[in-house]
Amino acid sequence: MADQPRLLWEPTPEAVEASELGRYLAWLQAERGLRFAGYDDLWQWSVDDLDGFWSSIVDYFQVRFHDQPSAVLGSRDMPGAEWFPGGTLNYAEHALRRSDDHPAIVARSQTRGPTTWTHAELRRQVERAAAGLRRLGVGEGDRVASYLPNVPETIVAFLATASIGAVWSSCAPEFGTRSVVDRFRQIEPKVLLAVDGYVYGDKRVDRRPEVAAIRHELPTVTATVVLPYLDPDADLGFVPGHALRWVDLLADHAPLDIQPVPFGHPLWILYSSGTTGLPKPIVQGHGGIVLEHLKALALHQDVGPDDRFFWFTTTGWMMWNFLVSGLLRGGTVVLFDGNPGHPDLDTLWQLAEDEQVTVFGVSAPFILNCLRDGLQPGRDHDLGALRGVGSTGAPLPPEGFEWVYDSVSPAVMLGSVSGGTDVCTAFVGCAPSLPVRAGVIPCRYLGAKVEAFDDDAQPLVGEVGELVITEPMPSMPVMFWGDPDGARLRDAYFAHYPGVWRHGDWLLLNEDGSLVISGRSDATLNRGGVRMGTSDFYSVVESHPAVGDSLVIHLEEDDRLLLFLVPREGSEIDDEVIGAIQRDLRSTLSPRHAADAVHVIPAVPRTLSGKKLEVPVKRILKGRSIDEVASKGAMANPGSLDAFVAIANSG
Repeated sequence: MADQPRLLWEPTPEAVEASELGRYLAWLQAERGLRFAGYDDLWQWSVDDLDGFWSSIVDYFQVRFHDQPSAVLGSRDMPGAEWFPGGTLNYAEHALRRSDDHPAIVARSQTRGPTTWTHAELRRQVERAAAGLRRLGVGEGDRVASYLPNVPETIVAFLATASIGAVWSSCAPEFGTRSVVDRFRQIEPKVLLAVDGYVYGDKRVDRRPEVAAIRHELPTVTATVVLPYLDPDADLGFVPGHALRWVDLLADHAPLDIQPVPFGHPLWILYSSGTTGLPKPIVQGHGGIVLEHLKALALHQDVGPDDRFFWFTTTGWMMWNFLVSGLLRGGTVVLFDGNPGHPDLDTLWQLAEDEQVTVFGVSAPFILNCLRDGLQPGRDHDLGALRGVGSTGAPLPPEGFEWVYDSVSPAVMLGSVSGGTDVCTAFVGCAPSLPVRAGVIPCRYLGAKVEAFDDDAQPLVGEVGELVITEPMPSMPVMFWGDPDGARLRDAYFAHYPGVWRHGDWLLLNEDGSLVISGRSDATLNRGGVRMGTSDFYSVVESHPAVGDSLVIHLEEDDRLLLFLVPREGSEIDDEVIGAIQRDLRSTLSPRHAADAVHVIPAVPRTLSGKKLEVPVKRILKGRSIDEVASKGAMANPGSLDAFVAIANSG
């Protein structure tokens, strides 16, 4: 790169050697005779020799196969790669390998008191839950659907489901009835797990009507298990059909009978956002998730057995699945259920202090909101245990990086990571051996052959292109549920570049292997041949103190660029502010990126995981109805779309 962004953090040689990545490198040299000059050489080997790399992950992390696989890769085709054919294993067995009195789960909730469970207690709870599910007739391949919050019982239910070889699927209780039914009805679950309600900040939220409606719409469900979370004495009369309490599910105890399953056997079903049409039910397998999460958590996030690993998430986002996999490393996972902004944005930083969190993960919008509110967590809290900060959900601009090092700690490894629900991991992010520079993602993850392609499928370096993956990864979907011929899966990822995964992001890959992701390629700005991702636009616009949030939409048909601004609390957006923003857009980006029209709106539409809904808004502005383009129950603020309908109708 011609101009290197500001260097914010650099590991010492001693720190690299002491990291899990450093120990893995030493193991490769001792056990495999492999030595690498630096991370780039290690990455290149990991994508050139997939058999050698992924077999090393199996051996280094002592992954237990019951039936030994005949090969690492039976087929390298995408889609359809066949990993570890003939091998059998189970995710739950690896998550429960530790069974001592070290804390496994620390949970904090705005609905009830704190909870701490040891690894031994977690295993006992899973044994009881598995016995209960078997008593309800759940067997290998059956689906268990969860409408539970981010609490220890949800982890117990998931591990019990996985231990049987049944298939887990989850929606957060914040999801509305239609969004839940649209997801769960596709997979025909046998058992439904649900709560009666929850507390969000200072609001009590009763979900009994939603649970009743969801159960009514799922004819395959033979039993509903209710966790009385809002009211411990809740009457279960609101549930149609056979219902029992959580304590009744756990009534019997039996030794845990873990079912070995094929490497690609379905572990869980995740869902696309569902902003248009039915959400895609994305199936990932036991083996692929075990290997990928061990690699990502240990070698990139540097999570180990002594760590306290936190990521703010709900059970409807893939980051919950990623967080739970901290148990694969034998560490402590820290859960939080509630409103992270109540009573203010300091809540999660107080949690980090109270629980001595070592790896602290949040979304990029959360970091930017902390910056705008002037928070100083490093000054106001004892964060001495903190070694790593993670950011995901959206590109983190340079000012977000700088705030972490200026206001949280100069000593942490900041990982701005990007991947997705589709693979339930990141494929670009940080590594303990690499420096962190403002606004730049340090590397491609090991085993992830990420490249930037132009429209003719030619690789680009130093230019923005489509983010693609040109070699298979174990955690890629084994299928979409209900897609027997694979047509929906091929259309989702492989239609644009046959045999190559197209992810839908704009990627700038630098010569030194670092990267910048600049937004969704289906929401890009392209005026007069000047193509730019939306994240660059937001970085300029949201740096203005009067702006609390923003959205930019390009209508290609008449080449109009529309800017939508949400005032910061206590501020007003007037002609003077708009003029200053337009001048900054012209000078910082290009004259073509000044907006043709600016609208002040109450709120930017976002998913429950905080992502801006650029594409649905674009379609509304082109005349589509809300119901055609968005699933309101999967949104954090569904009423925010009304402003765009009014703007579209006004012409």
